[in-house]
Amino acid sequence: MSETDIPPSESVFTVVVAAVANLGIAVAKAVAGVLSGSSAMLSEAAHSVADTVTELMLLTALRRGARPADEEHPLGYGPERYVWALLAAVATFVGGAVFAVYDGVHTLTHGEEPGDPLVSYIVLGVAFVLEGYSLRTGARQVRAEAARIGVPAGRYLRVTPDTAVKAVVMEDSAALVGLLLAAGGLLGGQLTGSGVWDGIASILIGLLLVYVAWVLGHSNARLLIGRPLPAPLRDAVREEILTVPHIVAVLELTTLIQGPREILIAAKVDFRDASTAAQVEWACEEAEEQLREVFPAIRRVYLDPTPGLGREVTAGGEP
Repeated sequence: MSETDIPPSESVFTVVVAAVANLGIAVAKAVAGVLSGSSAMLSEAAHSVADTVTELMLLTALRRGARPADEEHPLGYGPERYVWALLAAVATFVGGAVFAVYDGVHTLTHGEEPGDPLVSYIVLGVAFVLEGYSLRTGARQVRAEAARIGVPAGRYLRVTPDTAVKAVVMEDSAALVGLLLAAGGLLGGQLTGSGVWDGIASILIGLLLVYVAWVLGHSNARLLIGRPLPAPLRDAVREEILTVPHIVAVLELTTLIQGPREILIAAKVDFRDASTAAQVEWACEEAEEQLREVFPAIRRVYLDPTPGLGREVTAGGEP
């Protein structure tokens, strides 16, 4: 099974769990922020709102990217999911990071009178449990898929083209850190009577979201531009093609990830000089069947019979 063969229902479930959790958390944080007058809590509310919008965009990405190929889009709609995922990263930056940094700077420059933090502490505790459950769901999927292809979970998370799951895991991890920062800001204000700690916590939450938005945006941009399979998988594809009778060399290999379950393979292949046209046709079909069997995420295989090095072709097409 390939690195990109991911059951779509698992990704949808992971995103839905995250969206429901973040929506409830956002409302609770906003109420607590207003009651306590905490800029860090309001920043965390903006963080959760941005995460909720992000998850809605990721659900849209999963739905639209799964549409089958048609005459207008013969290679399918897989890359569209990365457009929506990129927009989700922008939403995280604009909706969460910018507001958090602005609110923190405003608190530091204009001052803030700390209110009763009890409600905020309660909300932070509940939010930590819900975010932890959401992160557990995403992390469990990551570990399962990583074990299925035999790579460490950390490496899988870095290179996976399933950016929906990657976004959920990163955003939930950032949310847990953000909750701790918000709690630290509340505690600092409670102990010192100064709103400076709350403002600093808000700015740190914003910077954390900037980092998450940059990582997710960069990952989706690479996939939109066109990212190949990792080198070990490219080598495995090449070796698999060479096991087919009549194929003696793979002169050029191009791989393209079009979606979490959509890989395109194109190769210039050198066949035995004595192979007949029928044998070449059979070898091409056999190579495609073998590749799809070993790597189920491969959807399209294009092989171009090409003379090997040292062999010239005349104008009439005969060597």
